[in-house]
Order: sequence, then C-alpha cells, then structure tokens
Amino acid sequence: MSLSPLDTSAMARENYWLKSLQEHVAYVLDQSPFYKEHLKWAGAEALAMRSLNDFRALPFTEKDDLARDNEAFLAVPMRDVRDIVTTSGTLGNPVSYYLTAHDLHRLAQNEAGSYRIAGCTADDTFQLLTTIDKRFMAGLAYFLGVQELGGRIIRSGPGALQMQWESILKFKPTVLIAVPSFIPRLIRHGKELGIDINATSVKRIMCIGEPVRDAQLVPNTLAQRITGEWNVSLYSTYASTEMATAFTECSAGTGVHIQPERVYVEVLKENGEHAANGEAGEVVATPLGVQGMPLLRYRTGDICHWHTETCACGRNTPRLGPVVGRRQQLLKFRGTSLYPNAIIDELNTLHEVVAFVVEVHSDELGLDEVLLRIALRGEDAATKVKDHLASKLRVSPRIILADKAEIDRLKFDDNERKPRVFFDKREGRTVG
Repeated sequence: MSLSPLDTSAMARENYWLKSLQEHVAYVLDQSPFYKEHLKWAGAEALAMRSLNDFRALPFTEKDDLARDNEAFLAVPMRDVRDIVTTSGTLGNPVSYYLTAHDLHRLAQNEAGSYRIAGCTADDTFQLLTTIDKRFMAGLAYFLGVQELGGRIIRSGPGALQMQWESILKFKPTVLIAVPSFIPRLIRHGKELGIDINATSVKRIMCIGEPVRDAQLVPNTLAQRITGEWNVSLYSTYASTEMATAFTECSAGTGVHIQPERVYVEVLKENGEHAANGEAGEVVATPLGVQGMPLLRYRTGDICHWHTETCACGRNTPRLGPVVGRRQQLLKFRGTSLYPNAIIDELNTLHEVVAFVVEVHSDELGLDEVLLRIALRGEDAATKVKDHLASKLRVSPRIILADKAEIDRLKFDDNERKPRVFFDKREGRTVG
C-alpha cells in the first residue's frame, strides 16, 4: 500500500493541520453555540491563527463542558442529524453525540483507514463481536468502515460463543473485531467443541477497549495468552466517541498510528508542556472535518506515551502507546500514586487469578481504599496475590473472595457495552 505525503512528510502534515485547524476554528465560531461563547474573548485573534503554536493557545474543552452544555455543542439544525449516539459514561454521565450524513461518511472513511493500517483489504471478511446497537458509535463505525473498504461483515455481536464458532466455520472470516478479554473464552469454547482453532480462517484480531501491549509496547499477558494458543495477529486500537476517530496499530506493533487527515493530537504533560518522544501525557484531540458536534482541544483524560520516531512501516506520523491510565482515575493509596491499569496488568500475570474486578472506595478519612473481588485457584493464593502486589506496586488491597460466575456478572453486565474491570466508588464518583 502506498503512503500519502501526510504519512511521510512532516512539513506536508503541519501545513495540512494548520489549514484544517484554521477552517475548523472559523466553523465552530460561526456554527457552534458553545464555542461562540467559549471563544468570545478570542474571536478575531483565533481567526488570525498563523501557526500551530497559536492554536495551542486556545482553551481546552473538558468532559464537564460536554456534560453540562451537551446540546450547545450541536453546530447544525436537528433536522440535519442522521444518527444519535451516546458515550459509554466511563468517567461521568453519558453524553449525547449527533452525527450528520457527512459525519457518517467521515466515520466510514476513518474506520476504513484503520483497517488499511492493520493490513486489511477488500478481500477480507470481518466478524464483529461487539454491539452495533445500544447507541454505540464504535459498532456502527466498524460496520461502516467495512462497507467503505469493500469487504464483508458478519454482525455476530457480543457473547454467544456457540454462534461465534458457527459463523467462523460457515462464513470463514479472516478478521475478528473484539474485546480481547473475550478471546480466551472463545478459544476455550472452541476447544471444548473439538475445533482445531489454528485450522480456521481467522488471521487477525482487531482488539478494542483493552490493551494488548504494555507501556513498553511489548505484548502483555493477555496477548501472550491468546497468541500462545491461537496463531493470530493482534492489532491494538484506540478511539472514543468524542474524537470520532480511530488510531490503529500496523504490523510493526510500535503504537497506534494517528490518521493525520482526521485529527490533530497533542500529548501534554502535567506541567502543560508537550511530551517528547517516549514521554507520557494526556491525549488532547481536535477531530477534523466533523460537522454535527465539532470539538476543539478536547481533553480525553487518557494518559498515553507519545512516539515520534519513524515506524518500520514507513510512516513517520506520531503514534500513541496504550492507555496507561485515566487522569480522573489516579489512585493515591497509602503513599503510592498509581493508575488502576497497573493493578490490572499485574493481576493478569498471575496463574492463581481466575477472574477479578478492582474497586476503589473512600475510607472514613476520605482516602482511597482499593478492594479486589477475586476468584482464585490454589492454596495460599490470596497471600501470593497480596505479596506480589506489595512487591511490584507497593500496594496491599483488601481482598474479597468470590466465584468466577459472580465476577463475570459484574464484568459482563447486559446493560453495559463492554466489559468493566474497574469500578470507582469514591465519594463524588458514580461510575467505573
């Protein structure tokens, strides 16, 4: 596949971004009730933007802004809206997001671009193991992207292990789109049915919602578990409803590639400086070409590493590492600061751990208290888990033993669109 100048030329990319951002700022000042007010102080100055540094001087858009003034972000008449979705509500109340026909076409182009980065072509058949209903933008994006690519798609949805294998054997998909923690269950069920999983048509799995690499971009325990049993290639992805854009890994596995024609990304450290190559910071995104609900310097809350060296695939576009945590989920636990993902990653390495969820509560002093609901195997397993976490992370959470069925009921709630492993029950927090 030939690469565009935006993938290989930093100068072409920066010129494109500057022109696109100038048009974007002019559009939101003219059409968006929220930004007309939010940027009122900087109207003429914002329109006179001459460099990317000028753009970086504009204010952020926060998640709280979207929750508080949701409909004020709508930049078109409601009669022009063709699809309505909501965010998952991971870090707050779900927010409505409105798409025009133009936005749906952009969404299709975006996802088709993601598939191409992962090496997919019109010759591929995709099996979608996630919901396309429940006001879920991602499922819709995956579907539209396959249509734009020219491939075929089987909408099997989440769960339904028997049907997944029936579809794989009958329709011979080459690519699965799935939450990676579901794949070990799929493997186990296939083996119980006597299926030689390595003789099936599946070659790639596009992994959504959960990391399959660690911060060093090495396959994590979950990825190793999957590929140790199934000869498939795993591809990381990163996306959110608000960004209306997907970032996807190529076969080199060195982070998820930005699609420069779809989004302008900044990665900012705590002091507000831009992260250098290899440094971590908060992802701040400005989706380009969005008509219905355009956003400006949107703070995602996601902490990722920033990679700018040229990839082995030939692209020199910046890339993001996996989400190491979310700004609002930072735990301060008995003198140690860490993100829940650090605990989750360590638990996934332990043979004694069958299933788990992590909860954080506020104690009587208002301090963070970490609790594990966990299913274990083997004698002294709880002691081994505590000792491991104390050694690796200097934390010793409270453990409540549970059976796997109870844990699965918490993780795979029918009312949720993806599995939940972390539940934030601190004072003032209502969701996980």
